[in-house]
Amino acid sequence: MGKLYAVGFGPGGYEHMTTKAVEVIKNADIVTGYTTYVEMLKEFFPDKEYLATPMTKEMDRCRMAIDLASEGKTVAMVSSGDSGIYGMAGILLEIANEKNADVEIETVPGVTAASAAASVLGAPLMHDFAIISLSDLMTPFNLIMRRIECAGEGDLIVCLYNPKSKKRVDYVEKAADILMNYREADTPVGVVRNAGRADESSYITTLGELKNAPIDMFSIVIIGNSNTYVKNGKMITPRGYEDKYGFANLD
Repeated sequence: MGKLYAVGFGPGGYEHMTTKAVEVIKNADIVTGYTTYVEMLKEFFPDKEYLATPMTKEMDRCRMAIDLASEGKTVAMVSSGDSGIYGMAGILLEIANEKNADVEIETVPGVTAASAAASVLGAPLMHDFAIISLSDLMTPFNLIMRRIECAGEGDLIVCLYNPKSKKRVDYVEKAADILMNYREADTPVGVVRNAGRADESSYITTLGELKNAPIDMFSIVIIGNSNTYVKNGKMITPRGYEDKYGFANLD
């Protein structure tokens, strides 16, 4: 019997891949994934056999991977970031259950976009936070905005995935309007484009100015909570150690 791996390979650079992800990809008989992700991996693993499918063909890709593993192949289905966070692990397990497939499936975690972007900005995710995708392909718009509302009410740091596209030009603005009901307009906001990749870029703005920020589908937006501040060009969200322990007691 073959084996099927759902592999998260991180932001894209080899240096951000885990040792386990590299090992699984190297040892796989076949590497499959979304065309863009496959092209990224060919640079690092040029000798592998690849089977790519375009966007919107996720279910077909899963069925193909399960069938190959059922034939005795070792298959690595790849996703950027973490395969269990907006990746392929979930749909892969669902379809395997639907098919009653006798295939062993293992999820290999990777560095997700939130942590990759946060490392560029400083330390904005040092307290409770919510990751919310603004894509309404899978989730109704009203439910997305309700989740933004709840995150604002709970004073959570908010990390936005899929913030803008050609069809969704104002969802970030709507999210900002909701959050400004709960926090000040000068709340720090960090935007990272292509986090962890060769053409990475970033900047820090405010919640009130977020409407004017250049943002696209390759961007991650991190909106601070009521305590987040900027010092020496870095976003910092304090955890409360100073009040509880005093800095002198920190390791």
